[in-house]
Amino acid sequence: MASSGRAGAAGTAEFASVCVRRLGGLVFRQCGLDTVDDDYWPPSPKRRRTVKAVSASPRPKHRREKCSRTRRVTRDHTPADSSPASLVSSSRAASRQRSLALEEPIYRCSSSRSSSTFRPPPDPGDKVDRIWWTVDDGSPGPDLVSAASVVRQLAKSYKSYFNNPQDPDDKSFEAEALPSTELEYPNNHSCETFILLVPKDPDHYNPIMCLVESLYTIIDCYLTPPQKALFGTLPTALPTEHTLPHSPPTSSVANLSGDLSNSSHNSGNTAQQNHLRTLQRAIRRRDGPLFLHTMDTINFLLRSLKYPPLPDDVFEPALPNQLLTYARESWAQPSYRGIPKRVLLRVIEETYQRIVGPNIGQLSRYSAFTSEVYGELMPSFTDKIIAQTGLHAGSLLVDLGSGVGNVLLHATLATGCSAFGVEFMAGPAALAREQLRQLRTRCRMWGLSLGNVELEEGDMLGSRRVDALLPKADVVVVNNKVFEETLNAALRPKFLDLKEGAVVISLKPFVQPNARVTERNVDDICAIFDVEERPYHSGDVSWGSSGGTYYAHRVDRVGYASIRERFENARARSVRAGRR
Repeated sequence: MASSGRAGAAGTAEFASVCVRRLGGLVFRQCGLDTVDDDYWPPSPKRRRTVKAVSASPRPKHRREKCSRTRRVTRDHTPADSSPASLVSSSRAASRQRSLALEEPIYRCSSSRSSSTFRPPPDPGDKVDRIWWTVDDGSPGPDLVSAASVVRQLAKSYKSYFNNPQDPDDKSFEAEALPSTELEYPNNHSCETFILLVPKDPDHYNPIMCLVESLYTIIDCYLTPPQKALFGTLPTALPTEHTLPHSPPTSSVANLSGDLSNSSHNSGNTAQQNHLRTLQRAIRRRDGPLFLHTMDTINFLLRSLKYPPLPDDVFEPALPNQLLTYARESWAQPSYRGIPKRVLLRVIEETYQRIVGPNIGQLSRYSAFTSEVYGELMPSFTDKIIAQTGLHAGSLLVDLGSGVGNVLLHATLATGCSAFGVEFMAGPAALAREQLRQLRTRCRMWGLSLGNVELEEGDMLGSRRVDALLPKADVVVVNNKVFEETLNAALRPKFLDLKEGAVVISLKPFVQPNARVTERNVDDICAIFDVEERPYHSGDVSWGSSGGTYYAHRVDRVGYASIRERFENARARSVRAGRR
């Protein structure tokens, strides 16, 4: 029995010695060893000094140290039935974890997560020159959805606005009569009819304000300063229905109307009058005859610029449209660098008001608390995307869940880029197709060109077109604010096909900004992304008045390879340290 006991003790001591040699002096109190045999690991000079100092002046054992020692033994306790192999394995894992914990943390990006300064978009190299104008005729054709057709469709929701102050019995401005006027657009043979009524609900489409805003945009952006002087002074703000008086003074209106009626339709006589101010006065005083007469004069002046007089010599070419000539020359200057923002927003707004506005009910047909909940990114948000990603005429934009197509249409008109959008819900998809058709027509009326746009109705996860275009995409937009986590997770593998430098814009992150690289996420699908967190503000989205955060994921495989190399080196060092 004694021999057997000595053999068991000798075996235990031999096993502990092996563990000491392999694990660098780890103390195994379970084996009855409270110290390390330094014969197997010669102490360094620093360790010799430390050991001598400790042996020379032993510290008294206080009660607190005893308690701490007890707790430490409890933490290091290993079940008595643990095998030597499992003991070595668990100790090696503990050593590796401690070694990794001592390494400097590795983050996906070197910038701070709270940084408010972001890198500028990369230089796209040789940009494709944008041709923003069109050589096509501006005739809208019979398929145009005009302002007049919108009011006729919803006639019961509109009421009269103008009257005839000189003839109280004049019924021509009542709602049943549908009083109307026209507006000449910049391109040849393009004009639109507006019915002069106002909506009963002030939030609905107002054709009078739409006409005035379009007129001011044409005069401000398409005319030279001498040409602008023919029309008068542009106001600083548009009149609104809430600021209009209800009872105009009859004598003043009669005098203004008489003064204007005495002028002939030629540029020599009308140049002395401020027609834009007269138009504002007619709106404020609800003077229908004055408004109509002023619009006739303004349209006459616009037509005289669009169709200059023919030269006396029949062999000389006819003068071009003066509105488009000036725009093509001035908008090419560095101060513009393309379509002016006022023109861009006006064309987009005209299209949206006539197509989406009257059919807004189709956008509310969705199941609550699902990925089908509808929300729109507003033009100001699209401007942020364009500025951050550097979209240009040679870029491809893909919108996964494109809704009614607002982002696609805005971006392709502003930059000339190609765009593709896929939408699952039938209602928004149908409105997007109609918006695209009408925007092409309105661009011709304004003398503008539109980039290539392709729309698809269906499931983005099963779309072959999505799979074909994602590897070519420069920017991908995903409004995943209310997407279910299962849908977000299903989208992540598709991003592996994105090319280097491509950017994914989303309302929820597919990977956290500047995430720390760990064993758990180093091989994650979305580790190729370098993520930036950016704020959006009130008015950038349709679902709330407050701001929020969106995320720009830029594909950076080169940076990821460097990060992974650093992580692998750190992991290798920890493994080597664990084998000591």
